[in-house]
Amino acid sequence: MFEQELNEYWKTVVDIIQDGVMIVDLKGIIVSVNKAFQVITGYEKRELIGKPCSILNCDTCEIALDNNGGHWCSLFRCGTLDRLRCTLRRKDGGYVHTLKNASIFHDSEGKVMGAVETFTDLTEIIRKDDQIEAFRQELRSEDGFHGLLGASSCMRQVFDLVTNAAQSDAPVIIYGESGTGKDLVAQALHEIGPRRGKPFVKVNCAALTETLLESELFGHIKGAYTGAYRDREGRFEAAQGGDIFLDEIGDLPLSLQVKLLRVLEERVIERVGDNRPIPVDVRIVSATNKNLKELVERGSFRNDLFFRINVIPITLPPLRERSEDIPLLAEAFFRRIKLKSNKDIKGISAKTMEVLTSCDWPGNVRELKSAFEYAFVTCQEGLIQPYHLPPGLHEDKRLRKPGKNTLPNHEDMKRRELIRVLEQVRGNQSEAARILGVSRVTVWNRMKKFGIDLKRNVAILD
Repeated sequence: MFEQELNEYWKTVVDIIQDGVMIVDLKGIIVSVNKAFQVITGYEKRELIGKPCSILNCDTCEIALDNNGGHWCSLFRCGTLDRLRCTLRRKDGGYVHTLKNASIFHDSEGKVMGAVETFTDLTEIIRKDDQIEAFRQELRSEDGFHGLLGASSCMRQVFDLVTNAAQSDAPVIIYGESGTGKDLVAQALHEIGPRRGKPFVKVNCAALTETLLESELFGHIKGAYTGAYRDREGRFEAAQGGDIFLDEIGDLPLSLQVKLLRVLEERVIERVGDNRPIPVDVRIVSATNKNLKELVERGSFRNDLFFRINVIPITLPPLRERSEDIPLLAEAFFRRIKLKSNKDIKGISAKTMEVLTSCDWPGNVRELKSAFEYAFVTCQEGLIQPYHLPPGLHEDKRLRKPGKNTLPNHEDMKRRELIRVLEQVRGNQSEAARILGVSRVTVWNRMKKFGIDLKRNVAILD
């Protein structure tokens, strides 16, 4: 009795499973499908029953000849198919990726009656795979330098300096306003330097109290202070053989500046509570958004330490001084955030780009990225418009306003850049062309267009 009831409800059981199920007879005629199969293929049941399974145009279907010269599916020869990736054609003409399992079945006398096939919809998995590949392509994108984006001459000079500095073992200090990417420069120095196979250790000198920072940098021994229950190595020991990045070094207390100076001069450290020197082999990369020379004059930063860490200075320009890079940065942030959000936004409107390139960006690249994260939350349209940007961003007080008789912002920017480079190379137009990545004729044409006179203009660079 139980078996009879089970057979009666079997169809209900098949209809509630998520995989599509199709049963065909010996000639490949569809005799039964479940609800999931109808969803996957877009066909209704009445449109499938009595039709040959070839209606689905499965790309893995193999036709074989029987002894009478007729055609039938090779499944009836092999008996089963296990976890076969295939593509089915939907009713709307589109294709769906599936994972197919199939088996023939027999009657009570052992005669082949037909076959049953199950299909798992892989659409979502394929979509995720495509998204992952898009992420990979974005990571492999060649429009950046180890995470730093920029095509302006000042950024190309930074890239060249980082590349050359990475091969040296001398201390490097990175200057730049907050949000300009100092941490990315430090990471790049490590990634392309000879110590890249060793540790890269970061320390924020402004994030800890003096006592904690000393222990963090140099380690401590058991009992050195309350709470020191065991010996602990510091960041300098952890970075052995590699690079240590001291961010916000301008906030380093004077007492620790003395210890850091000893590390630079003698290449040894002492743990807190111990007087035994420990040799360390690390390269020191530091960064600050402060003017260290002014700190030295005020007595809050040691003069001797300044000269020891200021061997190879790298200055990152603020975003307002490289406005030509804003469209490149904007497009990069747009692509990356779109991949993460999976939101159907087509692009950035021309008016929005005009607003972005006209803004002062006191928060620099970090602020620009945050603006796009905000815009992706507020935008419900096909294009990001100015009103999707953070409140106040496109108000007049945040924009650079050229005077009545000045060139438009983009042209003025080109003029200033050309003057800056010409002064740097002492008027050598060929060298200026190389730095700008243009031909010498282009440099000459721009000089003529902007009315630049080497004797009169280059010496009075802003």
